Amino acid sequence: MATRKHYSQEFKLKAVKLVTEQAQSPTAVARSLGICATNLRRWVRLSEEKKELAFPGKGHQALTTEQQRIKELEAEKKQLKMEQEILKKAMAFFAKDQL
Repeated sequence: MATRKHYSQEFKLKAVKLVTEQAQSPTAVARSLGICATNLRRWVRLSEEKKELAFPGKGHQALTTEQQRIKELEAEKKQLKMEQEILKKAMAFFAKDQL
């Protein structure tokens, strides 16, 4: 018995953007991502009908635009903190070489 694949909200949105914003064919995008073209066409249709509520993600609770923005900002903050730590370590490393 085959198991059903589950794709994340982020993956679906990126796949849909490749079709809608970059004007690529659903078949070509599906082939490059290794997914079924029928699924991708359904995702595109859903995103056109429901906009940001098309792929609710975990728990089947749709995120509002504000909630999505908060999620994006939190991810950006995490990335910036990681980059800051890397820079601190690099600065300490190069300061040690100066002595």
